[in-house]
This record gives sequence, structure tokens and C-alpha cells, in this order.
Amino acid sequence: MQIDKTTLADLSIFHSEEELSVVHFLDHTQTNNGREYLYDMVSKPLSSIDAIKSNQQTIRDLIPLIDRWPATITNGTIMVITQFYDSQINRYPTQPNVVSSYIYKLFNAPDFSLTRYTISHCIDFIKGLTTISSLVKEHCSSNQLLIWAERIDMLLRKGSIPEMADQSKEELSNWKMLSYADFVRFHYKTYLFELIDIYSRIDAFLSLSIACKKYDFSFPEVHKSEQPYIEATGLYHPLLQVPVSYDVDMSREKNFLFLTGANMAGKSTFIKAVGVNVYLAHLGMGVPAKKMKLSLFDGLLSNINVVDNIIKGESYFFNEVQRIRNTIEKISDGRNWLILIDELFKGTNVQDAMKCSTTVIEGLRKMKNVLFILSTHLYEIGEPLQQFSNIQFRYFETSVNDDQLVFSYLLKEGISNDRLGYLILRKEGVVELLEKL
Repeated sequence: MQIDKTTLADLSIFHSEEELSVVHFLDHTQTNNGREYLYDMVSKPLSSIDAIKSNQQTIRDLIPLIDRWPATITNGTIMVITQFYDSQINRYPTQPNVVSSYIYKLFNAPDFSLTRYTISHCIDFIKGLTTISSLVKEHCSSNQLLIWAERIDMLLRKGSIPEMADQSKEELSNWKMLSYADFVRFHYKTYLFELIDIYSRIDAFLSLSIACKKYDFSFPEVHKSEQPYIEATGLYHPLLQVPVSYDVDMSREKNFLFLTGANMAGKSTFIKAVGVNVYLAHLGMGVPAKKMKLSLFDGLLSNINVVDNIIKGESYFFNEVQRIRNTIEKISDGRNWLILIDELFKGTNVQDAMKCSTTVIEGLRKMKNVLFILSTHLYEIGEPLQQFSNIQFRYFETSVNDDQLVFSYLLKEGISNDRLGYLILRKEGVVELLEKL
């Protein structure tokens, strides 16, 4: 699925403040390498049903194994093993025995200590992988997991590794430890790094499984369809601590959602919630919704946080126009797209914005292979748009109780005509401050 950096930022998939990002929310990795694979995976939404189903199956299969996952493999274990190969260590005895290992320990105490520490971690790593392979082969049907398990088994059959898998660290003699170290350091490096790479990939998938279980995500049904659609029940934004859920139903016949409501009523959150859910579905990930069905989308674009460009001398409005133009050019390819637009044409006066918005909406709504969600505070343009049968009208209701704003965050059918800007200005004390000038 095509997506650009602007959309990734708009949806907070990645964020300059990492804790505010979706990927941070999904990150339950145990290793640095696993985290790198997770971030790479999340940055690349999938473009085929087979790839999505494959990821779904892998994530599903790992969920029941979370509580049985071996604790012997940690980020520290991986770091100790990898740094071992960068350490300068005096050569081990050719055929270690009780005497030669004692002499080596006597004259190379620091190297001996580092070696024993590393081999202990290697044993933990090997035992952990043995357990993981056994769990996967016994409980999983994911083709990807089974391929990794088979490769793990093959690599663990080489040289001294089977013996190390049965070795107790507490009963590890000095001479045997040096024998293992010689094999690991000089004959097994390539294979050991491949095992670390396999574990890191599994760690990334396990992170998504943990997130699905922790947040009770459901797995969506994604279908190849000539016409785009989204059917979701109880859909919500995953980053909200106390989210409000929505039902979404969009299809070719109802492909344009015209969204109104006062500022802070929930329009932007709703738009981003839909975008994030669709994005996660295209990762093969579970989604924050009770139930979701959707078509495979070829692309997802947003127009939410447009900024001006002082260096180029480009105004906010100019960049809004350019973003719309670029969007139209991209989605005119006849493929399935989801387009999210929040508060169109904020960078110009009201009359100009109404005319520009109406022109854009009347044009975009003719594109049947695209789903549009567009929010605006210009509720006046809604009435003439009601002549078009494919436009849905939804709004977020706001009420005033004892001069206090009350937001229900519930999505309702119709068009809002709330005018609460002055009330907010007064409530925040701005009017009073101005009167005292």
C-alpha cells in the first residue's frame, strides 16, 4: 500500500516524540535488533492479501505462546554474544584439558572471565532457541514460523552446539568451556549471527502479538475487491486512554463522508482512528475495533497537518492547494485509495474557503474508486451537497451546560451548526483580559 511521509506523520505512525507514536504503542520487543525489525515492518504496509494473511497467521500463532516464551534470551544476551567477536582475546589452547585450561586462566584471567561469561550466555541463547523451535513446531501453522524453526534446528545441529544445548552452566568445566569458546569464536560466527537475526525477526512479530493480546485487538478481514469499502464496528483510536468507539460503513455507493462539528468535538480523532485502523490492517496486524472488514487499498493519503514553508515563501493556503493537487494526480490511476482530509482550506478567508471546498468536494465525490473522509467547520456548504447520494453526513454533537462545553464524542447523522468559538474564547478568559486592556 502506497503511503507518504506526510501521512505517516499525520497518523502519528512515527512521531518526533517517540512516546506519542503508534509504533511505540506496539513496541514490546525484547532486543534492540527486534526493535529495528519492528520499526521496519511497521513502515512498510503490505500490498497483497497473501502477505497480509501470512502476517496475521504468524501474529495469531504467537499469541498463545507469550506466557510460555523462554526468559533466557534477553537483549543483554544478544549484546554479550555480538561483542564477544569484537573483543581482543588471546588464543585458546589447541585442545583444552584440565592442565592447559588452568594455565590459560592463570595467565589470561580477564580473557578467561569474559569467555566464560560469553559462553554462559551462548548456552542460554541456544537453550532458548531450542525451546522456541519446539513450541513453534508443536503449536504453530504459520509457514514463516515453521521455516524459521526448521532453520534454527539445522543450525543448532552443527559442531558442539547440541552438546552445549544439554550443558548445565553450573557444571561447566573450564576445559570444556574453552573448547566451546574456540568453536563458537572461530567456526560458528556466521551461523550464530544468522540465529540472532532469526530471533530478532521473531521478536518483532512477538511484539505485535503481545500488543494484540494486551489491548484485545481483533483481526480484520481484508479482501481483494474492485471497489473499496470499510465496514467496522466499535472502531477507536489506540492511543487514547479512554477512547470512544465508532461504527464506520463506507462503500462505492457511500464513498464520501462529510464530517462537521465544533473544534475539539472529535473530528480529527475520528479521521485518524480510521486511518490508523486501515494502516494496521495492511500490516497484517490486529486492529482496535470489535469487528472490521475492508478492501485491500492501493494507497492511503492524508491532508491533516499542512504547514507553510517560510524558506520557499509558500503560504499555508498554497501548500493546502498543492497537497490537494498532488493527491488528485495520484488517485486518478483508477486504483483503490483512502483519502483523509481534516479542515480543508483553513488558510484563507471564509467565503473563499467555502467556494474552494465546495469545488473540491463536488469534484472528488465523482471518483468511485476512492473513499473520502473530509471534515470542515464550514457547515454552510453541507446543504447544497445533500443532492449527491454518495455523500454521507455525520457530525459530533457539542452542548453547553451552565456555560460549560460538553463533548459527547459520539458520531451522529446529519450536519452540525455549532458556533462555539466565542464561548471558548470567553471561557478561557481571553475576553476578560481584552476588556481590561
